[in-house]
Amino acid sequence: MSDALQLIRSLDLISDVDIDVAAVENAVLTDHDGALVTFRGIVRNHDHGESVSALDYQAHPEAARFLAECCETITRETGVRVVAVHRVGSLVVGDTALVAAAAAAHRHEAFDACERLVDLIKKTVPIWKRQHLADGATEWVGL
Repeated sequence: MSDALQLIRSLDLISDVDIDVAAVENAVLTDHDGALVTFRGIVRNHDHGESVSALDYQAHPEAARFLAECCETITRETGVRVVAVHRVGSLVVGDTALVAAAAAAHRHEAFDACERLVDLIKKTVPIWKRQHLADGATEWVGL
């Protein structure tokens, strides 16, 4: 099993509890790295001009497999160790919904790999969110 695959399998990639950011970062960081880039997707209080009070995230039963494949793809394409964990369940404004980390010898490679990872996750991983709007309405996003 490759090092990248081992680190991916060492974490619960889909979590219903607060994400341990340090564990995500430690999963990719080695003594060879001079750069560690961490992205946190935070629940914000607005979307498309509407006030948002909370989100409910739901994941397909195979979402962790899709997320692992994203990590493997980016590591294979860039040579940079990456990993991400996505939260599911009910979140409020300020909560962390996604943590992605990339570690490399140089900052440019780490930034690039982390951005590519987040973009691929948003495009391919079957996780959907229901937004609770300030006026009491709800709407699904990503269906």
